[in-house]
Amino acid sequence: MKKLISLGWLVAVAALTPARAQDLLNNGATISLTGGATLSVSGSLQNSSGTLDLSSGPNEVYVGGNLLNDAGATLLPGTASTVTLNGTAAQQLSLNGAQLFNLTVNKPSGGVGLPANSNADIAGALTLSGGMVTTDPSATLRLLNGATLSGEQSGRYVKGNLAAVKANVPGGATTAFPNSFTLTPTATTTSLTVTRRAGLTTAQVSFGTSVGGNRGIDRIWSASAAVKGAVQLNWLPDDDNGLSNFSVAQVWGRTAAPMAGSGWARISPAQNAGSARTVVGTAPASGLSFFTVSTASSPLPVTLIDFSVRREGPAARLNWRTAQELNNDYFVVEASADGQTYRPVGSPVPGQGTVSAPIDYTFTDPNLLNYRTDLVYYRLRQVDTDGTASYSPVRTIALTAAATGLALFPNPASTGAMLTGTRPGTVVQVFDALGRVVITATADATGTAALALPVGLATGVYVVRADDKALRLTVE
Repeated sequence: MKKLISLGWLVAVAALTPARAQDLLNNGATISLTGGATLSVSGSLQNSSGTLDLSSGPNEVYVGGNLLNDAGATLLPGTASTVTLNGTAAQQLSLNGAQLFNLTVNKPSGGVGLPANSNADIAGALTLSGGMVTTDPSATLRLLNGATLSGEQSGRYVKGNLAAVKANVPGGATTAFPNSFTLTPTATTTSLTVTRRAGLTTAQVSFGTSVGGNRGIDRIWSASAAVKGAVQLNWLPDDDNGLSNFSVAQVWGRTAAPMAGSGWARISPAQNAGSARTVVGTAPASGLSFFTVSTASSPLPVTLIDFSVRREGPAARLNWRTAQELNNDYFVVEASADGQTYRPVGSPVPGQGTVSAPIDYTFTDPNLLNYRTDLVYYRLRQVDTDGTASYSPVRTIALTAAATGLALFPNPASTGAMLTGTRPGTVVQVFDALGRVVITATADATGTAALALPVGLATGVYVVRADDKALRLTVE
C-alpha cells in the first residue's frame, strides 16, 4: 500500500509555510517523497525557493491548482514519479525550464496553460486523459529524448509549442517524433529537435500563407537542422484552419522561417489524407526545415524557391526558379542604382500560367556598367493574369574596387584622377550620365591610367570603365 503523506507531516518534517488552507507553499525547505509516496494537494503547489525531490521511488503527486516551480527553486523529477493535474478549473504549469518525469493531465473541466516564458520538459510520458494543454506563444512544452505522448484527440491535445527531441535519427530508418512528425532521413542526424506550432491561428507562426491570402492548416513543424528524406505529418480536425477537401492534400516545405507570400515549395503530389489526416512528402537533397499541409483548392503558390544574380563581364545574369505557378502571367525584371527607385529592364518574361512542375528562368541585363553606382539592385515583379503583382527579395551585384580589382583616387576629384589595377595598354574610358565618352586614356606599363578632367566638365557622377570592369567617379 502506498503512503499518503499528510500536509501536517510535511510541515513537521520540511518546515513548510501554508499559504492558504488548500495550497502548499515551499519557502526554502526540502520536500522529499520516498518509497512510492503519494502527495495530494487540492489547491496550488508552489516550490518557491526550496527543493521538491521526487527522485526516490515511483512517487505520485496530485495537484488540483497551479503547479509552480519558481526560478531558483529545485525540482528533482527522478525516473519514475508521476505528477497528475486534476483540478476542475483552469490550471497553470510553470516550471521555468525544470523537468518532470511523467505528467498526466486528467481534468474533468478546464485546461492547463503554460504562461509566457515558462518552458517545461517531460522526460518520461506525457499522458492526456482530459482537458487541453495550451502554451503561450513564448513558452514551449518539450518532450526529451525517449519521452512519449499519448491521448491526443480532437478537443484534447497540446495547443501551442510542442517540441520533441531525438538524440539520434538513423539514416534510412523511420523515426516517429511524438508530436505528429515522422522522418526517414537519407543520412543519420544527431540531436534533432522538431517543434510543432499548432492551433495558435497566427499567420507565419502556426500556418503559412500565399501572396493571394490562401492558407495552410494551423500546424507548422520546424526542425532544428535542415532535414532531407521522407516526412509524414498528422493533424487533428481542430487545426483544419477552414480548409476542406483533404482528398487532395499536399505537403509543403521551406528552408527559412515563414514569411508572408513566398518561400513554400510543394514536396508531395496531391493525396488523400483520409479521416486520419495523414500526408507524406519528400524533402529534397538540399534539405528543408519547415513543413506544413495545404490543399489543391487553397494552395500555397510559390513565388520563388531560388533567385540569384551574378556578373558576366559587362552584363548581369539573373536566374530564378518557381516550384509551381498559379495564374502566372509574366515577370518584369527591375533594377535600381540606389535600392529605392526601380525601373523595368528589357521586355517582360512570360510566365507559364498554372503548372505544378518546377520552371527555370534566365534573363540578361547587358547594361550593368551603365548604372553609375558601386552596387546595382535587382528584383522581380511577378504579375498574375488578374493583374495582381508581388515582388521577389532583392539581390545585388557589387561594382566596387574590391569587386573589380581597380582603385580610383582621388575620388571625389576636381582636376584629375588615377586608375590603378588594370592591365598595361588597357583603354580606359569615362562616361557621363548620357553614356557619352568624355575622357579616354591608356594604362601604362604598371597598369595605371591618368585621367585628366577637361576644363569645364560638369560636376556629378561618371562611370570609369576598363575592359569589362567599372567604377564610379564623382566630379566636384
